[in-house]
This record gives sequence, structure tokens and C-alpha cells, in this order.
Amino acid sequence: MPDSLNSYEARVLGVLVEKAFTIPDQYPLTLNALLNGCNQKSNRSPLTDYVSAEVTVALGGLRFKHIAGASTGGRAERWRHSALEHFGISERALAVLAELLLRGAQARGELRTRASRMRPIPTLDDLAETLGELQQEGLVQRIGPAAGSRAERWQQLLSEEASEQANPVASAPMGSTPQLQSTNGLEERVTRLEQQLAQLAQQLRNSSRGRLP
Repeated sequence: MPDSLNSYEARVLGVLVEKAFTIPDQYPLTLNALLNGCNQKSNRSPLTDYVSAEVTVALGGLRFKHIAGASTGGRAERWRHSALEHFGISERALAVLAELLLRGAQARGELRTRASRMRPIPTLDDLAETLGELQQEGLVQRIGPAAGSRAERWQQLLSEEASEQANPVASAPMGSTPQLQSTNGLEERVTRLEQQLAQLAQQLRNSSRGRLP
């Protein structure tokens, strides 16, 4: 497996790639633009409600893995991806990968339609060729159809598609109060954020030791 991303890093990378293709005049992105892109209600599954600290930690992880970096020189720090160089794939393949990062596993028809807003994919044969490129690099795999469907789907392999790690926006369970639901959710997110910070700090320490003479 090329790189292992957590759900935050996967969403942030997907947004960076998407916006680089669709709004190049506003790219690279500020932290606030990235946050809005992660939490937007269209073309996202699951829906999320990230805070800036979570996106900042995700950016730190992507920078450590050499998949994203900051641009300096302006009033606000801006972020760009380096996924094309890092994975060594075509722009069309990167658009398909980004769509899978942003919306999860999809059938070929819907994947072609959605990814085409980033880079043209004229036919399903063109998509098949692109999926073959990604599969050869170990970035995607074919999986079974969704419930009630016969169409096989394709899934990205950079991160686990676990909804509990992605802060999905959902209604409160029966019998729970909104205040308790909010408090428990906040505590879980703080715990995850602390764990990610500790993991990133350990990676940085190990990297520093590796450079010592």
C-alpha cells in the first residue's frame, strides 16, 4: 500500500485536489477555504463538521508524508498538494482518486460523471483505462455492489472508509439529549485530535533521529 492516510488527511487531500482542478484562480487554499471545502454539503460523503484544529493536524500529516505543503509570501498561509508527483499518476487518474476520497466507493457510471467535473472522462472505456492505471499503482480496488444494486463499485485504498473516524453529521439516537450527544461527540473528537498530534510528534522525532550523524 503506497501511503496510509487517516480519514481527516484523506478528506483534506481530496479537497486540495478538487479545488486545484475546479477553482485554479483561488488555489493554493487558505486554512479557512480548506475547512469550508471539507465541510461543504455537496459532493461529500460522509458529511463532516471539522474544526480548524483538525484540518491543521491533517495538513501536518500530509506535509510529513510529502503529499502537501504550504506556500509562503502572502498575508495568509496557503496550501497546495503534490499528489501528481508523489503518486506518479495522470491528472485524470488523480481526479478519479480525489472523487473516491471525497465520496467513498462508487459505481463506474456515477464515478465518471462526478470526476468529469475535474478532468474530462468522455466514455466508460476511458474510465476503465484510468481505473486500471490507479489499480496498477495500488491506489484503488474493485468491490461488490451496494445493497439493492448490481453494479460493482470502486474504492480508494489510501485510507479506511470508516464513518466513525470522519465525524459524520447525523441525527441524535433515540433517547439521547442533544446536549449529551454534543458533549460526548466533542470529547471523542478532542481525544482523536490528541492522538493524532501525539502520533505526528512521534513521527517527527523519529525522522529527526534518522538525520542525526
